[in-house]
Amino acid sequence: MARPVWSGSLTFGLVTLPIKLYTATDSHTLHFHQLQRGTSDRVRHQRINERTGEEVAADDIVKGLDTGDEYVLVEPEELDDIAPGRSKALEISGFVDLAEVKPIFFDRTYYLGPKGKEYAKVHALLHKALGRSGKAGIATFVMRNREYLVAVKAEDDILALHTLHWADEVRAPHKEVADLPGRPKITDRELKTAHQLIEALGTPWDPEDYHDTCQERVRELVEAKSKGETVERVEQAPESTNVIDLMDALHASVVRARGERKSHRRRRIKRSELERRSKAELYELAAEANVRGRLSMNRADLVKALSA
Repeated sequence: MARPVWSGSLTFGLVTLPIKLYTATDSHTLHFHQLQRGTSDRVRHQRINERTGEEVAADDIVKGLDTGDEYVLVEPEELDDIAPGRSKALEISGFVDLAEVKPIFFDRTYYLGPKGKEYAKVHALLHKALGRSGKAGIATFVMRNREYLVAVKAEDDILALHTLHWADEVRAPHKEVADLPGRPKITDRELKTAHQLIEALGTPWDPEDYHDTCQERVRELVEAKSKGETVERVEQAPESTNVIDLMDALHASVVRARGERKSHRRRRIKRSELERRSKAELYELAAEANVRGRLSMNRADLVKALSA
């Protein structure tokens, strides 16, 4: 069982629920060590005093905020002192419609569980009420000397807590994106064809259908290099669509997408036959079957995807 990353009390109205917070997601990112080229010697980062060039022990390091003329030093204990009760309380200040919270505000996700079986009923009551109302509880709390804005909502059979970005952390798109279009003229025919393409490529959402092909390629590269072998290069990215040819590209895409669906339903090839095909042939079949991520797949990935 995972260890909680935070524990305290969730309150809404006059109701108090002792809770524990658990990390909901994990990262499968590969972590490389840094080595000196030509050796197996690890390269480590040290805490160095930039004036003396000497290493500094972790216990001798304090936090300092640059105010322009000088640094204001803050001890870890002082940060705890300014929010003594806040670090153990998560108070819901109000409930909002989930549809009102834009996806850009969501950051990390945690599972929220009761701090004992005796509190299971309160946990279940809040979960069921949130699920039925379609609302999320908005709250703030302090964890590891940092205050978080959060949304508590019902997901499946558990309460989930999503940390949210503060309003001043969300960048304005028109200030960040230099080439953000204004209101270019779009014909009804173009819009209708684009809608047909979206419908033709419609698919049910299943997260198990998607996997990190980049990480798989890295693992494949590491395994191949350990055996003295090489890895095939992936295909190049497609070229941008010329605006003049936009309608033709849309129409051709709709025809191909509809044809791929019919072809995929019609063709069922045994795995043994797939394994005899070349990578080029497998890629053509993957294109016909509209296999997602096929551009970055190796031969084994293509066989697996086509035989699924």
